[in-house]
Amino acid sequence: MAPSALELEAERIAEALVFASAEPVSEGFLMERLPRNVDVKTIMSRLVRLYAGRGVNLIRIEDRWAFRTAADLSFVFRREDGEAKKLSRAALEVLAIIAYHQPVTRAEIEDIRGVQTSRGTLDVLMEAGWVRFRGRRRTPGRPVTLGTTLRFLDHFGLEEIRDLPGLEELKGAGLLSGRIPPDFRIPLPASADELSEDEDPITQLDLEELGLLTPGGGADE
Repeated sequence: MAPSALELEAERIAEALVFASAEPVSEGFLMERLPRNVDVKTIMSRLVRLYAGRGVNLIRIEDRWAFRTAADLSFVFRREDGEAKKLSRAALEVLAIIAYHQPVTRAEIEDIRGVQTSRGTLDVLMEAGWVRFRGRRRTPGRPVTLGTTLRFLDHFGLEEIRDLPGLEELKGAGLLSGRIPPDFRIPLPASADELSEDEDPITQLDLEELGLLTPGGGADE
């Protein structure tokens, strides 16, 4: 069935809103601005098909939408000035542990790796915008829990955290040794947004304690 004039207008509006935004646009944001009586998911699905074979694609990242360069055209871009430094092996290990085991505390990361994790390693991941403080564990000392961000999903081309590669994919890519123990399992990551039963949300006082806000609520420059 051909789309109605209302639906075509909604497509144009949605297209413009996503194109003009520097960050992925939420479906709630679109819903507030599209004409009434149109289904946002239907509109976005049409736009996905429209851009499927073009130089830019419309992609979904959790409940948000963004235009991104088609994956098969990434070779035409050359990053010279301002190219991001490659992550160290330690940073890659910590990022992988956080992605697969979130919510996870620093002590749990160190237990998995078998070595201490420097504050600098976590700082690098947070400055990249890939890791964030999620909450506080309901255990003695109330340690801070860590998790990945929307920017992490966007950078690695994942719609949601559950799209992380599984055991067979990692082995096929040569990222795991063929001599791994037979009982080795890749954990299924939890939702990046929902707090677990043993987590409390981060409060303003927590942020001040962690040095992310100055006393009184202002951002720490």
